[in-house]
Amino acid sequence: MKHKSIPFIIVGVLVVAGAFMPAILKQYHLNMLTEIIIFALFAVSYNLLLGYAGLLSFGHAMFFGLGAFMTAVSIIHIPGLALWNAVLIGIMTNIVAGFVIGGLLLRHKGSYFALLTLAFNALFYAVATKWHSVTGGDDGLSITRPDINLGFISFPMSSLANFYYLTLIVIGAAIAFCWYFTHTAMGKTVLLMRENEERMKFLGYNTNISRLILFTFTGTVAGLAGVFYTLHFQFVSISAISVDMTTAVLLMTFVGGTKTFWGPILGAFVYIILQNYLSDITDRWPLVMGFIFVFMVLFVPGGLSEVIMNLKQRFFGKKENNGGKSAAKEVVTS
Repeated sequence: MKHKSIPFIIVGVLVVAGAFMPAILKQYHLNMLTEIIIFALFAVSYNLLLGYAGLLSFGHAMFFGLGAFMTAVSIIHIPGLALWNAVLIGIMTNIVAGFVIGGLLLRHKGSYFALLTLAFNALFYAVATKWHSVTGGDDGLSITRPDINLGFISFPMSSLANFYYLTLIVIGAAIAFCWYFTHTAMGKTVLLMRENEERMKFLGYNTNISRLILFTFTGTVAGLAGVFYTLHFQFVSISAISVDMTTAVLLMTFVGGTKTFWGPILGAFVYIILQNYLSDITDRWPLVMGFIFVFMVLFVPGGLSEVIMNLKQRFFGKKENNGGKSAAKEVVTS
């Protein structure tokens, strides 16, 4: 019981620490922490697709960028739009897009699926580039964050501290819901589909529907991250929907590790920190990040989370695993 309570204690400590960050950190570092939280959700959504379902996607940025652009477009073209409505528009758009695109792509598996996601991402990127009157094309779109008005009190979102708290609450709740999703019967089903899809079919599970639900869910979560990306920077450009953005989240996921839920969160933290500090040193920081990625793949394929889990096993004993065997009994008996 003591070991099981450790993750909740850690989460509680992080939440309390996060609440005091605006009073501790300078504006530059608070801005960076807000960015880390947003990309942590993006990385978690990608890991649900790759680490849990075994679906390699080269086009996950199309959902991130779609949520980002829909937020900017809705705020610009709908006068007086409330912040919550802008967030809702971005989420609903991604639900529809995830369902439709998933219905087309999930008929294929393996490399065919990966290449088709890349093709769809290129399609979305082309639309964002050419539809200049709506998306701003290469110039992008600038917005002003709407304030939150609860009737009896108003919170100005021009304040970075206020927006940080909003991001911490909403994105934190989304990450917690993703964690809960992995512990539901649906989450266990997705995990076992990765291990042995044919056996799951023999047990009576409709793997196509399960995969479509997961694809739509991960696309929606990525879209929520894109919504807050636009609100955070108050600007969105075609880089948000480019293949480079998918490459970034792929790097975050691999550096952090796909074998644990919290690995991509750690990967997002390391990636954003390195990106910000390396870009101040050299314009060739992507080359350095590429070397780090190659090093991780060759020598630490499990990512930083595997290193931490190995240290935990050495000092505390039994190693936890999110593999299919532990989930099999729960799914079969449920």
